[in-house]
Amino acid sequence: MDIGKRIKQLRIKNNLTLEELASRCELTKGFLSQLERNLTSPSIVTLEDICEALGITMSKFFEEENDEKIVFKQEDAFVDEKELSITNWIVPNAQKNEMEPIILQLKPQGTSQIIYPHEGEEFGYVLSGKVTLYFEKSQKGLVIRKNEAFYINGDKQHYLKNDSNMEAKLLWICTPPIF
Repeated sequence: MDIGKRIKQLRIKNNLTLEELASRCELTKGFLSQLERNLTSPSIVTLEDICEALGITMSKFFEEENDEKIVFKQEDAFVDEKELSITNWIVPNAQKNEMEPIILQLKPQGTSQIIYPHEGEEFGYVLSGKVTLYFEKSQKGLVIRKNEAFYINGDKQHYLKNDSNMEAKLLWICTPPIF
């Protein structure tokens, strides 16, 4: 672990200058600067004092921070191919997040899964082709074409269907995750 980097990270997070943290720990600004640059190492007692001044326990100080993945590549996606549709989960394990995006490809006459009423919202953007959005038991749906979007509450049962003879592709985002 890079102790100096961690001290600096926590100091900045707490909006403290080197001088302010040094004063709280009864250390010199120069010594603290050397610690942050890993030019010297703190004793256990000194590190405990620094942690206390930063409002963190020693165990929290040494906890590994998970690097949150921000960029996802095509090879990260999980693909579920069915007879008339292909679902691409483009953000792995998105069910732990607030929203879940997928790329849905509907083959001619293909349909999405039925989405049952839920709390939350959904957004879709048609990348190619066209789809029809059907609500509950309605026989008449809303046609959404390439470069058009839909934004709905999830309070009604609904699904998408490709009524054309060409494949349709869309980005579909749901909050909270339900796909």
